Amino acid sequence: MYTHSKQIITGGAAAAGANAAIIAIHGRGASANDIMRLAKEFKIENAAIYAPQATNNSWYPYSFLAPVVQNEPALSSALALIDETVKRAIADGVATENIYFSGFSQGACLSLEYVARNAKQYGGVIAFTGGLIGEELDVSNYKGDFKNTPVLISTGDPDQHVPLSRVEESVEVLKGLGAQVTLKVYPSRPHTVTYDEVKLANDLVFKSKNET
Repeated sequence: MYTHSKQIITGGAAAAGANAAIIAIHGRGASANDIMRLAKEFKIENAAIYAPQATNNSWYPYSFLAPVVQNEPALSSALALIDETVKRAIADGVATENIYFSGFSQGACLSLEYVARNAKQYGGVIAFTGGLIGEELDVSNYKGDFKNTPVLISTGDPDQHVPLSRVEESVEVLKGLGAQVTLKVYPSRPHTVTYDEVKLANDLVFKSKNET
């Protein structure tokens, strides 16, 4: 469970010649194939999709609100696999500013944690119900400049796994690193991804790319 395999599922456009890459990170109990189906709903032309697979379908064993040490070494292994996925997309010819991150629940938390630790100009970040990881946030981990990268975070309130307070705290950290963050809160929404959230992602994150 603690050392993730280097399995990365690919889909969408062929990597050779793709204009963009979507790195799609699945939630606890789900799979790379599950999040791949969701990523295919994003409206961006000629995008290759890369979906890393967690060992035993879980990126780390405890809640994202647990002390970081309790989720180690699984958390570091998960972040390393995402970094390897990014490097693979770059090696396939996709520029960093054309790389998008998306994830749901545990995958959303991991997406936000990775980009906050490696802030730079990306194509965009879509976190469906997630926040930065740790019992207390160690802001010294978060470095770089997003250079107005669009970030969409959506969540329910209340959510059984992700408190709104942590989502809002995460928004402030990302804004402090130069991200252009949109937070959408859905009252009493179940722990899921809705059609409206996918539409928001297409309108807020991908539309500007398609118009360039």
